[in-house]
Amino acid sequence: MPNRLAYPVKLETDEDGRVVVTFPDFSWGVTDGADRAEALIEAADCLEEMIAAHMRGKEDLPRPSPPRGRPMVAPGALLTAKAALYLAVREAGLGNVALARRLACGETEVRRLLDPRHNSKIERLEKALPTLGKRLVVEVRDAA
Repeated sequence: MPNRLAYPVKLETDEDGRVVVTFPDFSWGVTDGADRAEALIEAADCLEEMIAAHMRGKEDLPRPSPPRGRPMVAPGALLTAKAALYLAVREAGLGNVALARRLACGETEVRRLLDPRHNSKIERLEKALPTLGKRLVVEVRDAA
């Protein structure tokens, strides 16, 4: 599966010269920066907050639209792994207790794995995903 969590952003300069970032795939979420580079850093943080809010609210994550020449922004590695597990759990129609049985752990650990702000170990997420038919793949790219 390609990184389903890299989203295109729209950049516009406001009347004060700040670069304003909006997310075409989300109905909310706006941030800005003094320049393009800062705006994209702030966009990644804003995206993490939007994804975390969807996860906490047990809502579907919107599918990213094609870039169409727009810059793409992705959350950090840990949230990406947690969101991948979240999406796989929703796709499988499992609850926390059923996932805990599959992982041979307690329901509390599952809640922590799915909590976007809990500092889970990436190794645990990497081991959890195959129980749902998924695999964590890490990719490194040149900075924009």
